[in-house]
Amino acid sequence: MAATICFIIWVLFITDTVWTRSVRQVYDVSDPEDWAVHDFDCPRECFCPPSFPTALYCENRGLKEIPPIPSRIRYLYLENNLIETIPEKPFENATQLRWINLNKNKITNYGIEKGALSQLKKLLFLFLEDNELEEVPSPLPRSLEQLQLARNKVSRIPQGTFSNLENLTLLDLQHNKLLDNAFQRDTFKGLKNLMQLNMAKNALKNMPPRLPANTMQLFLDNNSIEGIPENYFNVIPKVAFLRLNHNKLSDAGLPSSGFDVSSILDLQLSHNQLTKVPRISAHLQHLHLDHNKIKNVNVSVICPPTLPAEQDSFSYGPHLRYLRLDGNEIKPPIPMDLMNCFRLLQAVII
Repeated sequence: MAATICFIIWVLFITDTVWTRSVRQVYDVSDPEDWAVHDFDCPRECFCPPSFPTALYCENRGLKEIPPIPSRIRYLYLENNLIETIPEKPFENATQLRWINLNKNKITNYGIEKGALSQLKKLLFLFLEDNELEEVPSPLPRSLEQLQLARNKVSRIPQGTFSNLENLTLLDLQHNKLLDNAFQRDTFKGLKNLMQLNMAKNALKNMPPRLPANTMQLFLDNNSIEGIPENYFNVIPKVAFLRLNHNKLSDAGLPSSGFDVSSILDLQLSHNQLTKVPRISAHLQHLHLDHNKIKNVNVSVICPPTLPAEQDSFSYGPHLRYLRLDGNEIKPPIPMDLMNCFRLLQAVII
């Protein structure tokens, strides 16, 4: 029991790190002695708060060009403008940049000067959501930890784009135009520390190949995925959160072992074409199967093998706590065998 709790806490801690480091980073104000030696210059198009000297706010100003960035700046906000290009020159002195937000502009791949981004050797977070990109920009700085490219027109990932991004932990490609042919077997090679990969709302029919081994969160909602190859999850042994809602998965398209993967804690398969509840692991805690074509629940098939008894008697048996089955063809009451198998269930929605 103690080992299980430690694993869950570790997963939640890592998840929190991926999602919230950006929030903590904003308040990482440097010592005044570090910036006092610099001239407190500020581009006239932007706002430089005296209380936060390492930040430059240029959002919502109708800018068509990036202004020269002072050398003290670590956090740059340029979202919601009319910027079409990212040239090298504005960043000549911006050697301390950690964060750039360029969401909601008009940036194209042709508008990004080669070397403009890769020269930023300390950059950790790059936001380019809601632009006009047709492929993942390259080259990017090796230091990068988060790359946000949601809601562009990305359909291509050039060879070697991720080969040097060993520090990247989060890659968001949701709501683009990715097809299966966008991926090669080595597309994700180099992403040794990637933990979260979001490719929801694309046009995939197959699972992406050869994902990074450290992937813990995989989001593939709103595609047209029809099946999952046998032994697919062997390559990503740490995956804990798997979302495949709104796809075209059928019983025949699942591996023979279903989702009997000990690392998966949260599995979402809503709005597919399943007629049976798939096999699951005894470690699974949350299962979403609503809005499929399931008619009944065969507990003898889905009840995972009993876990070895541990010191805490409450840990004995499968760990499932939340189950959604609404929107299927199942009618109440809930089978008693289901409750006998999953004794830790706290919520069942039919």
